[in-house]
Amino acid sequence: MPEPFLDACALAQLVRNGVASPAELVDDAINRIEKLNPELNAVIRPRFDEARREAAAALPDGPFRGVPIVLKDLLCYLAGEEIHEGMRVLKEARYVSRRDQELARRLHAAGFVVVGRTNTPELGILPTTEPFAYGPTRNPWDTARSTGGSSGGSAAAVASGMVPVGHANDGGGSIRIPASECGLVGLKPSRARVPLGPEWGDIFGGLVCELGVSRTVRDTAAVLDAVAGPEPGDPYAAPTPSRPFVEELGADPGRLRIGMQSAAFGGTVTTHPDCVAATEAAGALLESVGHVVDPTHVAALDPPELVEAFLLIWAAGIAFDVDHYWPGKLGRPITQDEVEPLTWALADAGRGASASDFLEARRQLQAMARHVAQWYEGGFDLLLTPTIAQPPPLIGDFDSPADNPLHGLFRAAEVVPFTPLFNATGQPAISLPLYWSAQGLPIGVQLVAPYGREDVLLRVASQLEQAAPWAQRRPPISA
Repeated sequence: MPEPFLDACALAQLVRNGVASPAELVDDAINRIEKLNPELNAVIRPRFDEARREAAAALPDGPFRGVPIVLKDLLCYLAGEEIHEGMRVLKEARYVSRRDQELARRLHAAGFVVVGRTNTPELGILPTTEPFAYGPTRNPWDTARSTGGSSGGSAAAVASGMVPVGHANDGGGSIRIPASECGLVGLKPSRARVPLGPEWGDIFGGLVCELGVSRTVRDTAAVLDAVAGPEPGDPYAAPTPSRPFVEELGADPGRLRIGMQSAAFGGTVTTHPDCVAATEAAGALLESVGHVVDPTHVAALDPPELVEAFLLIWAAGIAFDVDHYWPGKLGRPITQDEVEPLTWALADAGRGASASDFLEARRQLQAMARHVAQWYEGGFDLLLTPTIAQPPPLIGDFDSPADNPLHGLFRAAEVVPFTPLFNATGQPAISLPLYWSAQGLPIGVQLVAPYGREDVLLRVASQLEQAAPWAQRRPPISA
């Protein structure tokens, strides 16, 4: 039986060398899920029989042949299989996708075997994973705490050792936030780096990106290589990389100028001392490996209009999901009592926005992207920030009762002021597990590169992983 904390690249090498078979890797992952999932509630729909059949058959000879993976229950559709997106109404209807998403096809072509679907908040709205439909996913570092969201189920599965990598997506931090709270690597790629088709050209005006969470930088780079690149008909595409992303690992990034900011954008949220300490420690580490870290306040990155414009786009998107997209799939309207109070409140806000309001919000976010790009043009290579502003919150902190349906949204604003800006700008951003609090909680730091420059991010992330390895850390609840 392979060691449970081998990364996906190492497991794939075992298969190539004939040391392990795909069937053995899949059985091993299933055993770990069965052991750990009752306590963590990460995998909400096992796919064990299908995974065993696929592992025993002729898998594609891709770079991850036979390696088990989990898919978040949001996007990454598989034809003929249920998808619920954290919604009770889809769960009760047992809604089945009619076709594969391109990302799912690429993961299959890479040789991955899907062993289950993971928990997510309703429609991916909150930075915690506690949907009414499936209940909370618990953090393997402290089961009283959140895993983050909206990819919290995948993050718990990977952090605990159920699988080496998990699919995740990010519309305001949903890859990076769970990576921070669960001690993982989480890369939000550049806008349009990974396709969203055939169902979508972009989602919420380009805010949403697809990739995953992992325990190592090389897994992140290798998965990105396997799934990146435009699909015919995409409305736009990220710049073509000059070479495979895995070739950036260990490459000399040169002496970079890195801006550092631990104060929350907009100045309305206080960053917890542990998160400040994590950022300062990362800054010192970057300096120790030869970079120049500039701790001056980055005034260019404090656009006051961000929150209002961002929320209007999100509210319009939730209204579309509740009023048009999913009713069209289900063949009937969705009623207020079939969704969570926050979902309905956001949909109501979206219904109240006009088409011109929506386009003005899009214009503001696009202007913001230019504004931030100019800051990089002024001589900076990367930006360093906390990933989130507080240690992993307690489960229940984001509950939004019917008489206060927006509570979870206001709580989210206190926790995640650092991630949404870069969904608006389209830039790649990575959360790295470089710090643990005195209470033993992981606290990630975020590095952000100019648009299209995942190569720079991965070079520096690899450099930091070598300087301060994190792979030996294990949460209390683990395989």
